[in-house]
Amino acid sequence: MKKVAVVILNWNGKTLLEEFLPSVLQHSSREWVDVVVADNGSGDGSVAMLWEKFPAVQIIPLEKNYGFAEGYNQALAHIDAEYTVLLNSDVEVTAGWLDAPVALLDREPGVAGVQPKILARRNKKTFEYAGAAGGFMDRYGYPYCRGRVFDVIEEDRQHYDTPMDILWASGACLFIRTQVYKTEGGLDARFFAHQEEVDLCWRLRCRGYRLVCVPESVVYHVGGATLHAESPRKTFLNFRNNLLMLFKNLPEKDLAHVMHVRFWLDYIAAFKFLVTGQPQNALAVYKARKSFRQMKSSYAPVRKENLAKTTLSSIPEIMENSLLSAFYLEGKKTYADLHPQSPSRP
Repeated sequence: MKKVAVVILNWNGKTLLEEFLPSVLQHSSREWVDVVVADNGSGDGSVAMLWEKFPAVQIIPLEKNYGFAEGYNQALAHIDAEYTVLLNSDVEVTAGWLDAPVALLDREPGVAGVQPKILARRNKKTFEYAGAAGGFMDRYGYPYCRGRVFDVIEEDRQHYDTPMDILWASGACLFIRTQVYKTEGGLDARFFAHQEEVDLCWRLRCRGYRLVCVPESVVYHVGGATLHAESPRKTFLNFRNNLLMLFKNLPEKDLAHVMHVRFWLDYIAAFKFLVTGQPQNALAVYKARKSFRQMKSSYAPVRKENLAKTTLSSIPEIMENSLLSAFYLEGKKTYADLHPQSPSRP
């Protein structure tokens, strides 16, 4: 059994694999590392290309497109490494990228997951939207990062280079204990894609595990390679999955209030889409809320299980106030503005 399995989930990403696999192989050449591609039923010749050009890569062929969440669940059923790295196919890694995260996992048994610093492949001086230097969330379910709050993306000035406990680690590059992943239920397959890693990490955090960002490790992520930023499908998944995540994980004392506030905030968001000429995105918000209502009852047993396994009465990585209020009314546009006492302050 190898210590680490770097697992890349692929669906019709032949071009991305050809571009980014070389860096993964170059910088993961250790006797204790396997590089694995789990193929989600691609029809673009990805598997044949891998056999021909990258014979060192192990392949897990899946019979259909399971999506991001269930695709990884299916893939990890074949993995027995101590640690698994969930790595997007559009990520360029750097020298030594495995060392600091693996060392932390070896040293700290209470840490379930680790994220490196994620910078933008298109502009390597800036953070990347999906994860940046570690993820947090406000009480109403709005995620943000060190280095990215809503659409404000900061330049990396090494001001977030302090290792730090976080609420969620980006699925673009997530180091996780394989057995913890399997024991605690993995990614929620019904999410299909988007916010499934936030849900998993929140679940782990509630159960007493820690998540940490280790900025000593650096990767570059293209981002947006699967769905366009303004895709109605992406809007639908983000809104629906965020509501499901809240329902699954919120403490009983907060559930009614948070869901009431989110009802109004979601329809304000839909109205904003409408008046800015994005009617399909506005409709996607409505459809997301409808889908959530339809799925809610089936998630009641999941919520009951999550609450029963919760060991933390409060989670310090969840901001008690509203991110929307802080951002739009108070002008707090960065993580350092939101958390002036944080050691990450420049």
